[in-house]
Amino acid sequence: MSEQPSPFRDDFRAWLAERGQDAYALVWVAEGSEPADFATAEAPRVGESGIARAGADLPRIALQEVTHGRAETLRRWLQLDDGVRHLAVLTAESGVLREHTPGELAAELMRDPSGDEARLSEQLAGWFHRRNAEAQQGLELGWIAAAAAWACHMRALAGCPPPSVLTPSLQRAGELDDPTADLVVTTALKVVELIDRLELAYRTRAELIEDWHAVEPLAADVPALAPMAVWLLDQIALRDAHAQQLRAVLEPDLTDYVRDRRPGRALQDTAPVLDEARTAHLAQAREAVRAYTAATHSGRQGDARQLLDAFPVPARALSTSGAAAAWRESSATAQDAVEDLAAQRAATAAEDSADPELLHAATSYLAAREAQLHLVHDALGRLAFPAPVPRDLPEALAPVAAAQTHSRLIEAFGTLERAAQTLEGQIHYQLQQPVPAHRRTTGAESDLLNRALGALEHARAAGAAFDEEDIRARLQEVMPRPATAAAAGPTAPTGHDAAHAQALVAGPAAYGVNRGPGS
Repeated sequence: MSEQPSPFRDDFRAWLAERGQDAYALVWVAEGSEPADFATAEAPRVGESGIARAGADLPRIALQEVTHGRAETLRRWLQLDDGVRHLAVLTAESGVLREHTPGELAAELMRDPSGDEARLSEQLAGWFHRRNAEAQQGLELGWIAAAAAWACHMRALAGCPPPSVLTPSLQRAGELDDPTADLVVTTALKVVELIDRLELAYRTRAELIEDWHAVEPLAADVPALAPMAVWLLDQIALRDAHAQQLRAVLEPDLTDYVRDRRPGRALQDTAPVLDEARTAHLAQAREAVRAYTAATHSGRQGDARQLLDAFPVPARALSTSGAAAAWRESSATAQDAVEDLAAQRAATAAEDSADPELLHAATSYLAAREAQLHLVHDALGRLAFPAPVPRDLPEALAPVAAAQTHSRLIEAFGTLERAAQTLEGQIHYQLQQPVPAHRRTTGAESDLLNRALGALEHARAAGAAFDEEDIRARLQEVMPRPATAAAAGPTAPTGHDAAHAQALVAGPAAYGVNRGPGS
């Protein structure tokens, strides 16, 4: 039987445990953010959503229903799985959440002497046939997608569909022949081999690229393979110096979050959650790095080069600027960032890696990250501690000096808006309760961030863009006015007059005003 429960409390683990020892929760798991460093991310457990892992974001789940017993749970999973979203099977004993694959449930039912093996095979055959029929590719490629889905979800039962499942599935489709059966078996076993290779301690870059090329085409029809494709792409990027330099430029500084989440620093349920602004910036950075890596290894070198050219690597500063030093002296997070970076550099220098590409890429990342951190700290220092105009500076250079703050902000963050988002996010993060016991001067850090944000807002207001509609209206008002020299009689038009008239007809774009879509 199954029950449709009312909305559960925040403590989902305890709530599910109260449903009974044989209670299973079928939940839809949405894609989540990736606050963790993908350099240390675990290999995905293909077929699982990972929602039961320590630190998983439980608000990503949407409860479908609660079932009781393995047989009913598997039957409902086979009916509800749509091949698009991830439907996870969860239990909770003593408040500990555990995720089960459908293959685990099926294997346990097959071993049960009192189980109905024929009925179970029929249910599995119905699901397997549906995975083929609903695959986007259709025809022969549909069986490839179905076989990959089997390998992901049912490999705990068998590496490929047994004859009791495969034969009736092919019969339903009217394709009961040896070539199709061989295609299904071969595909399933190859995917199982791919999944098993995830557990290997060491993989060469060439092997990772080969596996990614095998998995990536299947991920569109088998969502369970998507985490594997992404993980492989990240592992390839970790061995690419250019990809790591791009990552160093684009990723926001998460030093405060990383320190707060270290083991023993705070209870898992009370540790602060990364703010939305930096979460979004981090996701954008990961997306760009993956896009570059995919382009590089898909023969699209021009696309890869465009991404690198769009975000040039900053030059390393030979000395710390006064503005950066002032910010680091006042910001505990900035001090931590510099210390952590130095520790990473020392660890990398002392590492005797078996993979020279991995070591070279890590070194490239740290060098670019040091330069990027200096840009950020210099820009924030200029905001929070503006330097007085030098006494001997020529008057004409005063606005040039002031503009350097804008220049450094844009160089560090890309846009003034993005800089404001970052500061607002950090302020929000610092104000979360409860404050971790190890955190240094939280109040002072928040005040400093607010000070920088206030100066940034003032700078944004002072340098606000012209109102295009206002400019357009003024031009239209001026156009019909008669010239003051009309009373003196007509004069022959000159080339300049003709060009000027054409510019007026063309509108504001001719005067250097960018016209937006629909203007």
